[in-house]
Amino acid sequence: MKNLNKFYIDGAWVDPISATPFAIKNPANNTQIGEVLLGSAADVDAAVAAALRAFDSFSKTPKQERIALLEKLRDVFARRLDEMAQAISTEMGAPISMARDAQAGCGIGHIESFIKAIKEQPERETLPNSDVLTRDPIGVCGLITPWNWPINQIAQKVVPALATGANCVLKPSEYTPLSAALFVEFVHEAGYPAGVVNLVFGDGPNVGSAISRHPDIAMMSFTGSTRAGVMVSKDAADTVKRVTLELGGKSPNLVFADADLDRRVAASVVECFYNTGQSCNAPTRMLVERSCYDRVLDIATAAGLAQTVGNPAHEGGHIGPLFDEMQYHRVQSMIQMGIDEGARLLVGGLGKPTGHEEGWFVKPTIFADVHNDMRIAREEIFGPVLVIIPFDTEEEAIKMANDSDFGLAAYLQTGDVARAERVTDQLRAGTVTINGNSTNYGSPFGGYKQSGIGREGGVFGLEDYQELKVRGAIRL
Repeated sequence: MKNLNKFYIDGAWVDPISATPFAIKNPANNTQIGEVLLGSAADVDAAVAAALRAFDSFSKTPKQERIALLEKLRDVFARRLDEMAQAISTEMGAPISMARDAQAGCGIGHIESFIKAIKEQPERETLPNSDVLTRDPIGVCGLITPWNWPINQIAQKVVPALATGANCVLKPSEYTPLSAALFVEFVHEAGYPAGVVNLVFGDGPNVGSAISRHPDIAMMSFTGSTRAGVMVSKDAADTVKRVTLELGGKSPNLVFADADLDRRVAASVVECFYNTGQSCNAPTRMLVERSCYDRVLDIATAAGLAQTVGNPAHEGGHIGPLFDEMQYHRVQSMIQMGIDEGARLLVGGLGKPTGHEEGWFVKPTIFADVHNDMRIAREEIFGPVLVIIPFDTEEEAIKMANDSDFGLAAYLQTGDVARAERVTDQLRAGTVTINGNSTNYGSPFGGYKQSGIGREGGVFGLEDYQELKVRGAIRL
């Protein structure tokens, strides 16, 4: 049993002021593997006070010293990568191969991209009007991160704070505390001063709200559901904090008849199911040109049937369980909703895959003949569920793709370069992936509409943690 019974405040692991025990479970077999203590507003007060004390000195740390610390953090992370992969695989069910290569490996990629970004960002600029622009760290930052990509989001928030000279109070998801505690161990081992990074475990209504409302926190960065993002924004409003949000998605994947269908449709199914569908940017709405619709259904069916489900402790390309019972029942209810709405079930369906009755495994599921006004086409399911919708014209496809409350990501499959440019320009999404060519570390990630506010990654991710200061010429 692993007991996370301390918080990291002011450079040390300390006992909570008040706390409630919360079980940590392995979603592959629903067994308890440990316990984490969830704190209170009093613990948040202690963490913020430590961060505030340390801000005066850390905010003045020269850029080269901050870069050197980031390089040490990267090296510690690289050396202990397998520990991180095991923690993530155990607590949220990512297969160990994927946990090592993507879930944990992305932490190193993000650190390296932020090192490059802070090196390239000028400390002082002369504007075209001859005024001088400088950037200050914004202050103490409140960071709230989710369970589905735990280290991806911790790195996307903590690292830019460290790069810019800002301090932080981190509240990770209570469902994935093992990876968060390990990341803070890396920070400590890298030699960061006391109070620069502080960790308080807790739930949203208590610790999350206390951070969002705290008058000494200057900026909030939240990743999670749109519903929770609204609550963070409301809590932060009274003290006029800066708020950045990375929220939900229902990403369209436009498939045109001129695409390499055999390759791109099969790959799209795999990408939808990746991380057991628990990714906010997953391509869960496949919009297919009617002239190739039947062929696409055949390819997608074969790819769906080929998708294996397995023990996350085993190496391989299979998918694991959903992260907990709550998510399992939500996905089951949405599959039932698709059946009730009249969608045609091609692959999967209700219940658990044969041989995986323990834990929170689900059947990879594909629906065809879906309409864009069905709930399964509009709501984020957060499971390995793909819906396929036909269209007749390019204009109809674009309109349907944009007919969503979300705008986080979009995908496009076509063999026509001119069409790729033309359609991409009209898609209301923060990221567009064309024929599987994904974006790189350091590019801005975030969305339109209810998918969030702001961008994470690279120089764009640094800017949310900085205040701009401009001055005129000095004349004596």
